[in-house]
Amino acid sequence: MSYSKDIYELVLKKNPAEPEFHQAVSEVMDALEPVMERHPEYKENRILERLTEPERVIMFRVPWFDDKNRIQVNRGFRIEFNGAIGPYKGGLRFHPTVYLGILKFLAFEQVFKNSLTTLPMGGGKGGSDFDPKGKSDNEVMRFCQSFMTELSRYIGPNTDVPAGDIGVGGREIGYLFGQYKRIRNEFTGILTGKALSWGGSLIRPEATGYGSVYFAQNMLETKNEDFEGKVCAVSGSGNVAQYTIEKLIDLGGKPVSVSDSNGTIHDPDGIDTEKLAYIMELKNVYRSRIKEYADRYDGATYHAGKRPWFIPCDCAFPSATQNEISGDDAALLVKQGCKVVSEGANMPTNPEGVEVFLANKVLFGPGKAANAGGVAVSGLEMAQNAQHTNWTREEVDSRLRDIMKAVHTQSAEAAADYGKPGNYVAGANIAGFIKVADAMLDQGLV
Repeated sequence: MSYSKDIYELVLKKNPAEPEFHQAVSEVMDALEPVMERHPEYKENRILERLTEPERVIMFRVPWFDDKNRIQVNRGFRIEFNGAIGPYKGGLRFHPTVYLGILKFLAFEQVFKNSLTTLPMGGGKGGSDFDPKGKSDNEVMRFCQSFMTELSRYIGPNTDVPAGDIGVGGREIGYLFGQYKRIRNEFTGILTGKALSWGGSLIRPEATGYGSVYFAQNMLETKNEDFEGKVCAVSGSGNVAQYTIEKLIDLGGKPVSVSDSNGTIHDPDGIDTEKLAYIMELKNVYRSRIKEYADRYDGATYHAGKRPWFIPCDCAFPSATQNEISGDDAALLVKQGCKVVSEGANMPTNPEGVEVFLANKVLFGPGKAANAGGVAVSGLEMAQNAQHTNWTREEVDSRLRDIMKAVHTQSAEAAADYGKPGNYVAGANIAGFIKVADAMLDQGLV
């Protein structure tokens, strides 16, 4: 058995009942086999053993009062996975499904994603099993204040800089930041995703969706193609999906779907700027179900319990959650002519689906590369905070485009260098890994 496969077996043994983490490690270990053969120093220094073990796992109780003055208790986490190339960086997720295994998977992925951005950021992730849905603003505030009271002792602008994720938007970031400032008596760039008036960055809300489209644009350019007239299936209807659709419209694509946890909207006429504005109002203001879109627009149909992968398309943008594309879904997409898949969500395609895409020469951008735009602009927000300045929208967007081009170039070149041309999964894992591994070698046994 190879060194990388030995490590995967070790991870299974040491981390039982954490399937998402196992899946993420398996993908990376498969890609790294040729790297280990070329670089025996990584094995000699036990880089993989160290890389698959978080540097620090923080778990804590979060007690808070609800509006009826009853005590509620949730569990909080922060996984500081690897800080070899910079302060830990990664989002906070508030959702009932949050548990240690999901956060370890997300933090592990974040290590490689952050490495690919070319910015000096390590990998981390955190959150809680708290569900902000259905809670009043005061309940969310009291929870966030309790959560940050404990988390504040472990983070800092040069130590660990969290951001938002599922369930953590501008409201939650504001409450978390306020409590950190109150406890530490300092106004620093401790969180990213802040409001523009107190340290946020332009393009941050749009960054993950825009970046996913920019990565796909770079993949298409390798075939001398662009988005003009291409039919695009997009899953999700939150922040990532909304701005994926916005950028697709801007570049001449034809987005035809959105979805939520209840079902999918298919609009064969295409989603234009007016329809997108309605989706944003529906989801961001009224927090309603996407089904209402079909009641408003003739020709649009609602498919309860379905994801959009049954829709014939040229390009697919999974932008909802992990493992939303199965092997069967991938096969159906390929059969119906899909040539490009760019992952806006984290690990939205399961291993069988990835194999289908790669076997059929689909231009497949894995999440750690294709959705790196969000953390990239978080890094740019950190830079602006450190300089006590704000860049223009055009400057941030230009830097985001450049970063996504660099992510694509690194991934493509690493894939070709290790005998897997066109395989962005292998390329992204290899390029992200080598930068982190070399930093670990330079810094000694820490």
